[in-house]
Amino acid sequence: MHLKGRTALVTGAAHGIGRSSAIALADQGCDIAASDIDAEGLAELETEITSAGARFVSIKADMGDLVDIDRMVKTTVSELGRIDILVNNAGVTRPAHILELEEADWDRIMRINGKGVFFVMQRVARQMIEQGGGRIINMGSIAGKGFAGASNVIYAGSKGAVISMTRMAALQLGEHNITVNAVCPGITATAIFKGIVERKAEENKISYDEMYQRAVANVPLKRANEPEDVAAMVVYLASDGARNVTGQTINIDGGLIPD
Repeated sequence: MHLKGRTALVTGAAHGIGRSSAIALADQGCDIAASDIDAEGLAELETEITSAGARFVSIKADMGDLVDIDRMVKTTVSELGRIDILVNNAGVTRPAHILELEEADWDRIMRINGKGVFFVMQRVARQMIEQGGGRIINMGSIAGKGFAGASNVIYAGSKGAVISMTRMAALQLGEHNITVNAVCPGITATAIFKGIVERKAEENKISYDEMYQRAVANVPLKRANEPEDVAAMVVYLASDGARNVTGQTINIDGGLIPD
């Protein structure tokens, strides 16, 4: 699955799944353009990736702003020459019951998870058509497939939209030698997840390990994803081995959702 000489653009790259995906792609030989609103997180990522010999471009950008999206794509092409792989990962949420959600939640979540995912995909697809092809990997979620433990209803809707857009984009971009797939993580041990487990452990006056086991009790494999588990699928979908895989939404969830 070596990807030497290819260029990957990763959004939401400063932390979690985006960070792990950028590192995994760099380990396989990719040059990396990394985008996030967290400039400090990008600087830390740059140190790690460039120390391994890959070229790296850091782009502070808001994925809900079309001006920033256009600048991100232009900068990537200007600095690295092309975009072979897009990891369309940036997303936001907050834990809330349906009755607690407000218009501001809708606007914030849909702005990044819906609008942002679409326009990044569209802008990058235009560049890939000029190049003769590419790989688009959107970050979905099993929340978009009916997972009862989704952080909130709006988030679930936004990830359902990502899944639908992935399938339609694959149909329309296939003639241009562009594959479009979505990776759909389940419970993933990011810093946010670990913070939630710590807080609930304190509230219930139990150990972190016991609270963790409660959190993953319904996972058939009895463990959460590590970000690296999701990144491994990203690397596969970017590789030559997946050249004929498109329009798919692939769960990485330890068996929580059968489809």
